[in-house]
Amino acid sequence: MSNLPTELIQPEAGVDSTEIDADFDSVLLDLRDDEPAQPAKAGHLPLVDLYKEFVVEPGTRVHLGEIEPGYCAGYESRESAQPRLQLLLRKLDRLQYLMYAEKKHSLLIVFQGLDACGKDGVIRHILNGMNPAGCRLVGFKYPKPEELAHDFLWRIHPHLPAKGETSIFNRSHYEDVLVVRVHQFMQASTWAKRYELINDFEKLLSTENNTTVLKFFLYISKDEQLARFRQRLEDPSRHWKISEADYKERVHWNRYTEAFEDMFHRTSTRFAPWFVIPSNHKWFRDLAVSEIVTRTLEGLDMKLPEPAVNIADIFRRYHAAEELSEPL
Repeated sequence: MSNLPTELIQPEAGVDSTEIDADFDSVLLDLRDDEPAQPAKAGHLPLVDLYKEFVVEPGTRVHLGEIEPGYCAGYESRESAQPRLQLLLRKLDRLQYLMYAEKKHSLLIVFQGLDACGKDGVIRHILNGMNPAGCRLVGFKYPKPEELAHDFLWRIHPHLPAKGETSIFNRSHYEDVLVVRVHQFMQASTWAKRYELINDFEKLLSTENNTTVLKFFLYISKDEQLARFRQRLEDPSRHWKISEADYKERVHWNRYTEAFEDMFHRTSTRFAPWFVIPSNHKWFRDLAVSEIVTRTLEGLDMKLPEPAVNIADIFRRYHAAEELSEPL
């Protein structure tokens, strides 16, 4: 990672399918072609490759204290990023369509981070660009007694995506090398073995099911977390989110930081990379995650499958008579 400065889309009723096909073809062309470079405006920094900027290269060690959680990659405001955000959601919509239709790939997106880092918010944003019929969202909390009676990955397997599908995890199997470590729920010799087990598990998904795994750590500052807790106190509609336990967890901030840094070092791999996303600005968090997910899906070179029927024959048998019977 660079060092940063201090289910299927259905046509709408009454819409001509030829119009949809034409529109879809034009979008596919747009997805394949690089966008022309835009000249930097006065006072704007040139935009950067967010994938390269935020990926944790395998074997490297990230020091969170060296990363600026308010970094925005040259974007000055939510308004300046809005056109790009909307374009990425449209691209994501079409790319999910391709993945669902082709049924050769699947996608697993993992979100981790401390309380109030924005996991719910970025998931809501991503789902705005996806058809829920092709997605599943799973939140992992403290294991239930039945889950504790099995290996720590047992509860993960039922929620993995089938070919053509996307699964989004709000927290994940990584809780079993984070919380158990910080709170010393088990000996270090037990949780330390899990890094390699997780790597083997994620490699299995990649090689056996063609699952692309993207893991995002949403990084906010300690001050930003406290400010967001205060916003919850001041907004009655969010009082239900308040937990004294969230405040008490702040005592362990440094221990969580060490656990996250080891997690990146031990489990960011070529087939399941970690991305550390500066997330003090919610709109930039959404943009960065959308950019990385979209770029990754574009790289799969997905194509629509060949039709399972003879299109010309279907048209001749069922639609040609309609054209002949139309009044002049």
